[in-house]
Amino acid sequence: MRRVINTFAPLRLCETKKVLKMEKVITFGEVMLRLATPGFERFGQSGNLSATFGGGEANVAVSLANYGIATSFITRLPNNEIADACIRELRGFGVGTSDIIRGGERMGIYFLEAGAVSRASKVIYDRAGSSIAGIKSGMINWDKVFEGATWFHWTGITPAISQGAADVCLEAIKAANERGITVSTDLNYRKNLWKYGKKADEVMPLLVEGCDVILGNEEDAAMALNIHPDGVDVTAGHVEADAYLSVSQKVMAQFPRCKKVITTLRGSVSASHNSWSGVLYDGKTLFKAANYQITHIVDRVGGGDSFMGGLIYGLLTYRDDLQSALDFAVAASCLKHTIYGDYNRVSVSEVEKLMGGDSSGRVSR
Repeated sequence: MRRVINTFAPLRLCETKKVLKMEKVITFGEVMLRLATPGFERFGQSGNLSATFGGGEANVAVSLANYGIATSFITRLPNNEIADACIRELRGFGVGTSDIIRGGERMGIYFLEAGAVSRASKVIYDRAGSSIAGIKSGMINWDKVFEGATWFHWTGITPAISQGAADVCLEAIKAANERGITVSTDLNYRKNLWKYGKKADEVMPLLVEGCDVILGNEEDAAMALNIHPDGVDVTAGHVEADAYLSVSQKVMAQFPRCKKVITTLRGSVSASHNSWSGVLYDGKTLFKAANYQITHIVDRVGGGDSFMGGLIYGLLTYRDDLQSALDFAVAASCLKHTIYGDYNRVSVSEVEKLMGGDSSGRVSR
């Protein structure tokens, strides 16, 4: 019988499936049309753009669906053929879309130019006035959405879109809290999105109060929550583990509902070569994952989302084995860097193989 890789308390595959069968994860946010130059061409160079879809919470939903977890994505999309194509694609991954509401005039768009070596990637947003920007409280029936749900995930990108999106996000968090549903967030601070008159640290703390699991780096904590590490300059380029411990402890002190704080650790040698790892703090222990050298990045967009998807899967599967949960998240997101597009198109067995130390890339026959 094949075993899930778990250093401390292995689960048989049949046991894992039994655990996951009881889970249902809901994610809420914006999914966009992604228009990317082919290969590593520049915006002014290429006459073609590759059209796909992606967005933080949708990316997490796709990862979880690939891992066999029942998942539904909630958003607001216009009534047009582009949005229809997006919904069909999500359904193709096994993501539930029946509670997506329709309305507004357009989908948000983002343009991507992939960087290479010393040239950084570039993203240009065209999402002002998107359908979800016009969402209002009361538009989504959270009683229906949360029926049978055990986990709710959102990111700091959603409340940055508009006051209405922030209000609906808070509405969802409160509804999830009332039902005893685990709530997670990726703080995901994006300075170019906070344009409707509110600053992130004026909006985010109230939302984060309802979260059990928080993912974010030291910059996210500083800009979204006004929490800073003790005696460390996070702009210096290298941050020791003690800085993450300091931030994690402050987050838990300010938000007592939170039981786990997680940080991704990315080292940028160049646009094509990154190191990748993560740490997890549960209030007692700072768990550290292996450090991967990703020497040829195919597409790093969605790397953090693939980490979050892997983390949710890991926390649901390995339960109290937090080291294995973290290791699964880091390995899953490491593999995402080898895949074009926002979505992490990998299986549990592929992630487990990398967790087990096989990074050879040998042909599987």
